[in-house]
Amino acid sequence: MAVSYGASGYLQQRPDCINSAPAFWQIMRRVPLFFLAIVSLLIAPAIQAAPPPKTEWIILVGGPSMYQWEKYKAEPHDHWWANFVRAARIRTEQIRAQYGPDQPITWLVYKQGYVDRATQEKQDLLSHIESVRDKFDIHLVWFETGADVLRYVNSGQPRDTFKIGGFEYFGHSNKACFMFDYSNFIDSACKSWLHENDLKKIDRRVFARKAYVKSWGCHTGESMSQKWYTATGTRMIGAVGRTQFMMEELPILSSPGGKWAN
Repeated sequence: MAVSYGASGYLQQRPDCINSAPAFWQIMRRVPLFFLAIVSLLIAPAIQAAPPPKTEWIILVGGPSMYQWEKYKAEPHDHWWANFVRAARIRTEQIRAQYGPDQPITWLVYKQGYVDRATQEKQDLLSHIESVRDKFDIHLVWFETGADVLRYVNSGQPRDTFKIGGFEYFGHSNKACFMFDYSNFIDSACKSWLHENDLKKIDRRVFARKAYVKSWGCHTGESMSQKWYTATGTRMIGAVGRTQFMMEELPILSSPGGKWAN
């Protein structure tokens, strides 16, 4: 601080330096408007962020076998027509409980299998399945071939904004194939399937990040799960060994040493 004497003779003090910086508003007046716009976007409240995209849960349901082909076997399949439908219903209830009533759920059901089995049961099985649709407010789609399934997965919804968050299969299968009409039209064989070699036709962009995928059929964890990952980039849980479909719970592993793998 410098000292001097004014004209009046009184001691005066003056600063060694003067703060010549302009006021804050003067600085901001010189900042380009586009810069201010960028800053405002960066500090915008989190509540203005876009909501996460809506996802669809797909449940794929194969058809049951026919008694005319199974009655002479040591271990006949599908004594009950609703083996796969019941398991799909139990799983739908779980999804509803976990994600709420607004979660979009679609059932893809192999129609011909239930049309044929209806003649054996002497009842309208399609209406039974439709009653599940009505109770749980799901989107029901009947299909006939593996190509139908691929078509729906890829483009059944606008997949750029409506990704698949879950995909589960209930039906007959072996290590390389979903068999939609096993022992329904041909004894111990099928004419409607989705083979692991066809999985490359799936657009891998249709799945949401960390989508949940599981096959509840037999043996798919032995080969098809690996092909699924190669084709789609998502992991499919599958059984090593056989599975057994139950009446009041989800399918269980039934082979000695069986396990779920992906």
